[in-house]
Amino acid sequence: MSKDQDDIRALDACFKAARAAPLEPSDALLARVLADAEAVQSDMQHPCAHAPRARGSRLLQAVRALGGWPAMGGLAAATVAGIWIGFSPPEQVEAYFSAPDAAYIVDLAPGAGFDLAGGSL
Repeated sequence: MSKDQDDIRALDACFKAARAAPLEPSDALLARVLADAEAVQSDMQHPCAHAPRARGSRLLQAVRALGGWPAMGGLAAATVAGIWIGFSPPEQVEAYFSAPDAAYIVDLAPGAGFDLAGGSL
């Protein structure tokens, strides 16, 4: 226990010495800070020096908003696939929409149905 008390006393002595002689920033540091502040203020007074690029046409803005040209490529591919499937649908899609009881069509292999009446499969 005395070792802990000795450590605490030594630490208290270090803190007391630090409080007795507070550190002040050097003149060189203050000069650098002030020079940086003046540079920032001069940039803020001349906004044209850092003007943003021209935004471009509305089409280019829309492309950027959607994620750029890679995203536009994916959207174009999905659009073409949707149009293709819409004009020449696969047989399963045609059979689904042309059947009279389309709500009851289940995509199962023949003989894999469920017998709800309780009979055997």
